[in-house]
Amino acid sequence: MNAMQNPLSMFDVKGHVALITGASGAFGMVAARILAGAGCKLVLVAGNQEALDGIATECRDMGAEVTTVNKRPTDEDVCESLVNEAVSTYGTLDILVVASGMNKVAPVTEMTPADFTSVMDANTTQSWLLARAATVQMKKQGSGKIVLVSSARGLLGHPAGYTAYCASKSATDGIVKALGCELGPTGITVNAIAPTVFRSPLTAWMYEDTEEATKVRNGFLARVPKGRLGEPEDLAGPLLFLASKASDFYTGHILYADGGYTAG
Repeated sequence: MNAMQNPLSMFDVKGHVALITGASGAFGMVAARILAGAGCKLVLVAGNQEALDGIATECRDMGAEVTTVNKRPTDEDVCESLVNEAVSTYGTLDILVVASGMNKVAPVTEMTPADFTSVMDANTTQSWLLARAATVQMKKQGSGKIVLVSSARGLLGHPAGYTAYCASKSATDGIVKALGCELGPTGITVNAIAPTVFRSPLTAWMYEDTEEATKVRNGFLARVPKGRLGEPEDLAGPLLFLASKASDFYTGHILYADGGYTAG
């Protein structure tokens, strides 16, 4: 009854502890800003110390409590240590956002097996390891929100040498669905946000008024019913939903933040 009387309370994550990996990357920085603005206590993790310090300062300036860890979630021990860092610092872990990952682009005949494996490891294996480590703690608590970052490319192919990336994101979607089923009775939800192109330092060139950018952008927009590329704020609603009580009955879902790209 209280939720019906005050539905916005279901989205309240103030004071919740969020661990964000890849916090210096495109989605990770957006996630950090969103959850800092919503009042979360943050553990920000990234391999780039300078960029990590920059986003940590931004979040502290927004009033958030922030701890930083200059590591990449490369193996089981590191992933477990990141969860332990959150718990030892703040006493709990309410939200895990896995925004770390990578891509290597090459035609299939030119991509080396080592490059293919490295993308699968960074995007899929490390997501699984982080979810596994967080699950141990969240089961003790009887609750938790795990949010993986997928992509529209987990559903759709791409003609420009994306075999490793598409495969890794499809596998990430499989992890989300399987863990959603497995952890359903535990109070832990597992979901993914799957964006298409959105504004970030990596994609800024696509928003420029140049011949190349216009050609690429127009080709992409022909498939986007909303008629524009994504902005960082387009990710705020989906992330707050999946990180809060509002999504307690939602698990195993891939939430496409794509302007309708995957619908057409």
